[in-house]
Amino acid sequence: MKYIIRALKYFVYISLIVTVILCVLVALKLVSPDINIMFRNGWKSVGFIALMFLAVSALYPRFGYVKRGVRILGEYSQIRDGIVSYMEDHGYQLETEEGENMTFRLRNKFYRATRTWEDRVTLTREMAGFYMEGISKDVARLASGLEFKFRNPET
Repeated sequence: MKYIIRALKYFVYISLIVTVILCVLVALKLVSPDINIMFRNGWKSVGFIALMFLAVSALYPRFGYVKRGVRILGEYSQIRDGIVSYMEDHGYQLETEEGENMTFRLRNKFYRATRTWEDRVTLTREMAGFYMEGISKDVARLASGLEFKFRNPET
């Protein structure tokens, strides 16, 4: 269900961005407001564009979100504060903590909106550290940073 909701959010997000761009072009009188002139095949082209956006937004959640192992050794009580401070330094705040599992959200509302409010990063405890789940680029950046921090505690 989460996958479908993400796909629908991205479809609306992409469609909204294109609509705003087209409205700006029409307001600046760079493009005709008539759909039949704006697009070669008129409303038929709008339908094809919508289908293309639907296909892209249906595939994006598959590649845009990952679950990756993060190797952080040590007792949870010893590493917890370091993880929380690292995440806070990178713009995240602790949302929930259940046992040894933590969930973080972005503090900046603008960045949250640009990610369609899918900004949650979840750390789930496992034997060799944690599994980190979230947006691919955020997980890659945060996971490697955390591994470096706990491999080199003096930094």
